[in-house]
Amino acid sequence: MMQKINEAVAFIKEQYSKKPVAGIVLGSGLGSFVGEIEVEKEIPYSAIPHFPVSTVEGHSGKLVFGKLSGKDVVAMAGRFHYYEGYSTDAVVFPIRVMKFLGIEILLVSNAAGGTNPTFKVGDLMIIKDHISFFTPNPLVGKNISEFGPRFPDMSEPYKKDLIVKAKAIAATNNIDLKEGVYCGVTGPTFETRAEYNLIGVVGGDAVGMSTVQEVIVAVHMGLPVFAVSVITDMGIREEENVITHEEVLQAAKDAEPKLTYIFKELIAQL
Repeated sequence: MMQKINEAVAFIKEQYSKKPVAGIVLGSGLGSFVGEIEVEKEIPYSAIPHFPVSTVEGHSGKLVFGKLSGKDVVAMAGRFHYYEGYSTDAVVFPIRVMKFLGIEILLVSNAAGGTNPTFKVGDLMIIKDHISFFTPNPLVGKNISEFGPRFPDMSEPYKKDLIVKAKAIAATNNIDLKEGVYCGVTGPTFETRAEYNLIGVVGGDAVGMSTVQEVIVAVHMGLPVFAVSVITDMGIREEENVITHEEVLQAAKDAEPKLTYIFKELIAQL
């Protein structure tokens, strides 16, 4: 694994020599965020040694390097999911690569289904904690000490100081922010009504098919994380409600400007 990461990092550094301060992971329907970056280099995943290739609509599949809020950043336009058939090592490979490129903070976004009945489609939810029991843990197997300890502490996977800053940014700009627990599942099916209800009972406010494995690995490597879910559907609201991927993408696109503003302002404060 270390050899693969070193080869990927070496290739990227040949293409782009600057050290990004922040890494950004863009979820389904949130790819337009890249338009806010003063792009200096784009590298398709297919060109990077050992990188998986995104296969999901709404994920374009490239690393984007450039300036955002005056800071050097790298953004993943498209992420990898366990449900695509990738191993957990492949899903988190880009997070490890970004860490070895030098990022000091990881910002994560995703599209999620709301299980908190007070939420509505289009809401932004700061992730304050997560439930990862429904997905394979990416640290299973031999621990690689260059990444982090065998038993990493997960008492604060999402940094409280970053959450406080985001809330202040939102309050100043009249952006309504929710806060809650994200429950990660494997997908690719959307949840049954019984599953939505179960997730609510066990403490989940939103559910999605990404993020938790990326965050576990980031915390393992000592990276501070801030994450936001765009609530793109409410699976428990209406008895006849049917969820489609197209509706999820549209809801994410509609909420994107608010998410973009918060990410930009957080990066400006680094």
